[in-house]
Amino acid sequence: MNALDRDDVWDRMVKPGARLPSVSLIEADLGPIHLDRLRQTGPIVLVFFPYASSEPANAALAGYEHRLAPALAGTDAHLVAISPQIPARLVDIKRRHDLSYFVAADPRNQLINAFNLGFHAPGADKLLGAGRSVLPFPAVVIADRSGVVRFADVRPDGAAHPEPALILAGLSSLG
Repeated sequence: MNALDRDDVWDRMVKPGARLPSVSLIEADLGPIHLDRLRQTGPIVLVFFPYASSEPANAALAGYEHRLAPALAGTDAHLVAISPQIPARLVDIKRRHDLSYFVAADPRNQLINAFNLGFHAPGADKLLGAGRSVLPFPAVVIADRSGVVRFADVRPDGAAHPEPALILAGLSSLG
């Protein structure tokens, strides 16, 4: 991909001011969850990751369990990890790290596509079990109660997910 094409793709990715789409996700243990209902009770921190066996995702999600989830416990914010992988395969990562927050599937890439976070990964359809080969870039997006994105950290270069301190700073800016 040349630099001009790459820059065009990156420029279309979610940014503060975007709207959180009205979509349902499938939580690994609970079944359907609707983002509109969650945001009515507090801001939503969305963490995008590719699939349950991704080592970088495992490190990030386990780290968020130990360093981010406790900091959010005293707030009304909801932490939701999102993958295009089917829910039955996401149960593994949730149980392996005893994650206390939502781990949800976006198997039709509705949210991933709305935020322009996906890239084609040949062969990923078998790993995801969803019949699609689109993976999300590592990203964290925070939307307020009105559904407006207030913070977006997308790592299109494949860098690790943002540190909890950066996410907490993004949340504290909501007021």
